[in-house]
Amino acid sequence: MSLLPYALSRAALFQLDPEHAHDLTIAMLARTQRTPFECLYREPFISDPITLAGLHFPNRVGLAAGLDKNARVIDGLGAMGFGFVEVGTVTPLAQAGNPKPRMFRLPAKQALINRLGFNNDGLEAFIANVKASKFRSAGKILGLNIGKNAATPIDRAADDYVIALAGVYPHADYVTINISSPNTKNLRELQNDDALEALLQAVSNRREALMESQGKRVPIFVKIAPDLDEVQIKFLADALLRHGMDGVIATNTTLAREAVADLPYANETGGLSGAPVLAASNKVIEVLRATLGKAFPIIGVGGILSAEDAVSKIKAGADAVQIYTGLIYQGPALVTQSAQALSRYGNVQK
Repeated sequence: MSLLPYALSRAALFQLDPEHAHDLTIAMLARTQRTPFECLYREPFISDPITLAGLHFPNRVGLAAGLDKNARVIDGLGAMGFGFVEVGTVTPLAQAGNPKPRMFRLPAKQALINRLGFNNDGLEAFIANVKASKFRSAGKILGLNIGKNAATPIDRAADDYVIALAGVYPHADYVTINISSPNTKNLRELQNDDALEALLQAVSNRREALMESQGKRVPIFVKIAPDLDEVQIKFLADALLRHGMDGVIATNTTLAREAVADLPYANETGGLSGAPVLAASNKVIEVLRATLGKAFPIIGVGGILSAEDAVSKIKAGADAVQIYTGLIYQGPALVTQSAQALSRYGNVQK
C-alpha cells in the first residue's frame, strides 16, 4: 500500500487547474521514480498472467494512453501495480496541442472533459524517454500509442502513422494506432470506409518491411471511439481482421453529453471520460466480441472507477482493461483492487 493517502493528495490537487495538477503529478513521478520515494505511491502487484497477441501480460490491468504523453514516467506509473502501461499519443513532430484551458473536471459524475489535442514533445524525445525506462526489463508490457500531427492533412495521415510506427517499433511490446481522439480535427474520419482501409494497409505494409529489417513482429492494436453504431463497429472489426491487426482497444473518450448535461463545463468541447463512458464502452466491446470471435484480443477502457467496473469489461467480452480517469479520482489503489477482482473472477470462470 502506498504511504501517501491518495485522498489527501486528491484534495490538494483538485484545488488546482486540472492540467496544472496533471503537470505537477508527472513532475513528481519523474523525480521519484526508480528511487526509494516510490514507496509514496507503490501498490502491491497482483499476478494474473494472460497471453494476448503472443505477449505475456503479467496481469490484466493497464494504464491507458494519454496520461503520460511523453513517456516520462513509465517506471513511476509501473510501480502502481499495472501489468502493462501504454504511453503517448506521440506524433512525428512536437506540437503544443489546443489552446488552454483544455481540461475540465466534473466530479459529480467522476468524469473529465479534455481537448488537449495530442500535445507532446515529438518522436525523438519520446523514444529517448522510453529507452531510459526499466519497466520492460522487469517483465512488464509496454504499449506505445501513435497519432498524426494536427498540421498534417487528413488525406496524408498515413504518412505520419508510418513514420511514427518506424520510430517506436524497436522499443514497443505493442503499438497502438490512435484514430479515435475527438481533439484532432477530422481524425475520427479515419474510422470510416476507404480512409480506414488505406490507413490499415499502409500500416500493415510498413510493419512487413520492419519485420524483415528488424527480425521481429510487433503486434499492432487499434484504438476506437465509443460513438460508433453497430454497423460501423462491425465494418471496423472486419477491417482489423482483413489487414492483420492484432487487437483492438475499446474505447476512447466520447462526444456524448447526456449523462452530464446539467453540470458545469458540460458544454465544453472535447472528449468526455470517466464513469459516464462505462456503458457505451461496454456496448462496443460486446459488439466487437460477437463480430471478432473468441480469440481476437480486446482491451476494454472507459469508465472504470471501481473493481466492479473492471469486471464488467471482462463480462462484456474484453480480455484485459485499462484505467486513466479512474486513477485520477480513485488513486493507485484502484489498480490493485481491479487486478484482484479480475483474478478472482477469472478463477471462478475456470
